[in-house]
Amino acid sequence: QVQLVESGGGLVQAGDSLRLSCAASGRTFNYDTMAWFRQDPGKEREFVAAISFASTYYADSVKGRFTISRDNAKTTMYLQMNSLKPEDTAVYYCAAAPPNRVNTAVAASQGVRYDYWGQGTQVTVSS
Repeated sequence: QVQLVESGGGLVQAGDSLRLSCAASGRTFNYDTMAWFRQDPGKEREFVAAISFASTYYADSVKGRFTISRDNAKTTMYLQMNSLKPEDTAVYYCAAAPPNRVNTAVAASQGVRYDYWGQGTQVTVSS
């Protein structure tokens, strides 16, 4: 059974940092594109960042503050979030798309391209 499990969320103050993790199991994800999306209640799901075999993609709102990375040996993806702002408050979800389905920044931002999703981890940033 394919599983993506997020961890690392919490309550922090503006300007603080957090590192989210997404542990993948059930099959090999080494060649998948993996991504982070977020959603605040009452708002639409928003693309945050994605990492493929050769590229990384970021939403403009997080560029320069967030860094996505992966450790294929540990089948884990990370999101280092620095200089957090109250508007970063949301539930953060990790997702995985099969190889070759994401090859542009636009494609990376489209949630429909991802087959597997985690349950989410809450990030709350207070002002």
